[in-house]
Amino acid sequence: MLFDSSLRRDLSRTFGATLVVILTIVLTMFLIRTLGQAAAGNISPQDVVLLLGYTSLGYLPTILSLSLFISVVVTLGRMYRESEMSIWFASGVGLSRFVRPLLRAAWPILLLAGLMSMFVWPWINLQSFELKERFERRSDLLRVTPGTFQSSRDGSRVFFIERDSADGRTGRNVFILTRKGDVESVTTAHTGHIDPTPEGNFLVLDQGQRTEQNLVTQEKTLSRFESYRIQIGERARNPNDAVAPKARTTFELLSDPDPKARGELTWRLGLTLGSANLLLLAIGLSATQPRRASNWNLLFALLTFVVYYNLINLSQSWVAGGKLGMGTALLTTHGLAFLMAIGLIWWRDNGTHLSLRRRDPLPAVAA
Repeated sequence: MLFDSSLRRDLSRTFGATLVVILTIVLTMFLIRTLGQAAAGNISPQDVVLLLGYTSLGYLPTILSLSLFISVVVTLGRMYRESEMSIWFASGVGLSRFVRPLLRAAWPILLLAGLMSMFVWPWINLQSFELKERFERRSDLLRVTPGTFQSSRDGSRVFFIERDSADGRTGRNVFILTRKGDVESVTTAHTGHIDPTPEGNFLVLDQGQRTEQNLVTQEKTLSRFESYRIQIGERARNPNDAVAPKARTTFELLSDPDPKARGELTWRLGLTLGSANLLLLAIGLSATQPRRASNWNLLFALLTFVVYYNLINLSQSWVAGGKLGMGTALLTTHGLAFLMAIGLIWWRDNGTHLSLRRRDPLPAVAA
């Protein structure tokens, strides 16, 4: 049918342009934030592009929902301004008639957003978590560039070392300056190597000496050693350690009665249901006056998206805090949004006719 085909064609063209614009803006913001984290030493500079890809892919369901929402508002808003909607209304096509072709055109996007939020989102969070953890838990010795002084993560140690092995676990001419409270120590050794253990990484020094000085009393202690062990890394993460709920799979969350797990599941289901509700809300929010060239309907629609998305996050907090059950939170947030969307479409279709019927008839004019 001409009506369905023209509507789907306009929607697909607008959706493609909107998605490109939003992706460009979001990628630029994430790139700036990721570069800032790399400059602050929170992530490895070599992992900037990989982490940027993970972050962008994780937020892709939200980007798809926002792009679809804006494209529907823009497409129908253009039809209002160019009086195309007036022609369709005069032909007997109501606003509710737009629901079916829009759903036919948007269901692949809704399905992709739902699958990504349910299955891809936890995998991306797990990969990002492991990537950051590997960088944060790397040994202080691996942070050192040969021939330069480098401080540890907490700033309590300063290292200088010359590496002579390809794996970076063995070095020579090791210098370590440590300060704890009022005690300052200087340790030097001819060679050193890393000894990884379940309790953490240890630097084993051979053939060296250690000088300690109390900065208050100025007392000094000199000792020589053949072998000396210094802990330079935190305990390696146990595979059985608890993983954040957002990094756990959906099937694991379904079998976990913990409120935090239920809260994360509420957010994933809410994002899927919210995408469909936003499509229906966009149909009612796109109405505008043909003779009034303004974008107030688009601004109001964007405000609606922000409020709805914050309500999804708020419902997650309520469930995670034990204030509401998962079913109650989903029904309250998305059930009311669905009723509001259906009511808005019905009002756009019948509100004008009802208001005309309520008016008093004009008095008869005497002949």
